[in-house]
Amino acid sequence: MSLKRLRNITRTLGFRVGAWYSAIFIGSSALLFILAYLFLGATLRAQDYEEIQLELREVQTLYDIGGVTALNRYVDQLGGERRSRPLFIRVADRANRTRHIFSRESWEDFNLDLLSGGCGDCQGWQTLSCRKGTYVLDVLSGPLTPRGNRVQVGMSSQRRQEILSQFRRIFLVVMVPLFALGLGGGLFLSRRTLRPIRGIIKTVRSIDAGTMEARVKRTHTGDELDELAGLFNTMLDSIHGLIIRMENSLDDVAHDLRTPMTRLRNVSEMALREGDDPDLLRQALEKGIEESDRILSLLTTLMDVSEAETGMLRITPYETDLTELIETIVEMYRFVAEEKEVRIDATIEQGLVASVDPHRLSQALANILDNAVKFTPEGKTVHITASREHTSVCIGIRDAGPGIPPEDIPRIWDRLFRGDRSRSEKGLGLGLSLVRGIVAAHHGEIHVESREGEGALFTVVLPG
Repeated sequence: MSLKRLRNITRTLGFRVGAWYSAIFIGSSALLFILAYLFLGATLRAQDYEEIQLELREVQTLYDIGGVTALNRYVDQLGGERRSRPLFIRVADRANRTRHIFSRESWEDFNLDLLSGGCGDCQGWQTLSCRKGTYVLDVLSGPLTPRGNRVQVGMSSQRRQEILSQFRRIFLVVMVPLFALGLGGGLFLSRRTLRPIRGIIKTVRSIDAGTMEARVKRTHTGDELDELAGLFNTMLDSIHGLIIRMENSLDDVAHDLRTPMTRLRNVSEMALREGDDPDLLRQALEKGIEESDRILSLLTTLMDVSEAETGMLRITPYETDLTELIETIVEMYRFVAEEKEVRIDATIEQGLVASVDPHRLSQALANILDNAVKFTPEGKTVHITASREHTSVCIGIRDAGPGIPPEDIPRIWDRLFRGDRSRSEKGLGLGLSLVRGIVAAHHGEIHVESREGEGALFTVVLPG
């Protein structure tokens, strides 16, 4: 493996996660060993000290009763029983000079002369180092006996240190598989944990290659990474749908712009050919202005819809009398309705007040009412209701038109969408997109209910 490839591997998140897991696992195991080692050492030392204290009391009692002779018999008796752990016994006078050391040859590796120094009246623990090893001799001095002498009892730490040495060897033997287990477990867990992220990377690369249908495979474990994969797929679906809508929107915009631009060009050509007729030139200018206004209206509405869909639509809400606002819109459209011989029946609760942008809300309600009048046949009625329900204001507009096909209901909010039945009517197909954006900017909701042949009911719910 090349040095560059190895360096790239060490920079990956999977390697770092595995390394951290392995380091924590191995470090925790080492810490547990150290704590166990210290605890075992302290326990063995406490046991040795306790045993020395018990032996000192027994030896001191024997010395008080039978003197050195009794201690000789006791040492001979212990010779067979404590062969692996001999007992050090020393008798000193009041000045701490050695009078007798039992089995002196067993303790030649220690400098016993150090026991003769110091205060003759003091008592307690002393430690002598071994000349040939790391062992020590722990010695406990008792008080002066009635004979005027002092008895000392001690024990070597050899057995204690052999046990600890064996414990260290066991740790070294165990640490090798623990290290392999920690490293392997870390790499396995990191690879398994980061699998959704690798799936996201693979999906992004597929999208870069032009495959918009690629999606991240979910594990359905319910964890954060699985949720991330689900959100990523949802985002891709939204982006894919947005791209499709953009493509369709561009086609529709091009189609809707082509007609007024063609009219504008034809009028201009006609005016140029007949340049001597002032009336014809005036008519050409009037038609040019009319077509220009139509194009500007389309572009302005498109910009408003874009702002609404991205949540950037600017509104200036303040306390507004909705009753007066709705009645004004209704009165304005009564003239349009009368031309089509359509009635408008309005039931509006008095005293409706809410914090809204009256200009934008009027634009939204006018769009809905315009559609209702447009698609309602002659002799039929458009019904408008407005009332307060709990903490909200509900505004309903029902037409008596042909209704909306079920397959078109989810799409009526898309910009530039025009159903088959509305293509014969004038319009840009932007009204309902803008309506939904305006209502959303007011933190409200809009719903539609429709059955074919029974008209449609649009309900706007605004926070009161």
